[in-house]
Amino acid sequence: MHTTSLLINAILLGIGATIFMDLVAWVRLRFFAIPSLDYRLVGRWLLSMLRGQFQHQNIMQSSPQPFERSTGWIAHYVIGAVFAFFLLAVTGPTWLQNPTILMPLIIGLLSVGFPFFFMQPAFGFGIAASKTPAPAIARTRSLIAHLSFGIGLYLTGLCLSLQRIAEKWEPIFG
Repeated sequence: MHTTSLLINAILLGIGATIFMDLVAWVRLRFFAIPSLDYRLVGRWLLSMLRGQFQHQNIMQSSPQPFERSTGWIAHYVIGAVFAFFLLAVTGPTWLQNPTILMPLIIGLLSVGFPFFFMQPAFGFGIAASKTPAPAIARTRSLIAHLSFGIGLYLTGLCLSLQRIAEKWEPIFG
């Protein structure tokens, strides 16, 4: 697979998986009143880095930044593409020809390390949300979100493989 093709497939996989993750978050909010991460906080964190602030006591009490919502949402999808790229780098191009569920679930599970050990401490929430009022609930929510991302990688991979099969299919009547 050429580098350009690898990047395009990673972007498509990442966008599809992140959309699925967001759909699961919407269902959890709508039907179970379970909120997900407010991506404004991701944007606030990233934009505050431009001023040299990489860690917060509590990011929710930090000053809002211009464009933090859009920055956070864009970052959310870029991060999804990065993890999708990692999936393709590990599995090689043949995974897209015949997607299987195991590796995307592993990527989803491993991706929860990013918020646990990097983002949450930088937000002032502690390692794996240890400084939040209900760490076990926060950890479970992160795990569900990231496993849904892994399922989204698989489902998007299936869609891409079916689309490729359809492009090669020649109708009998035509």
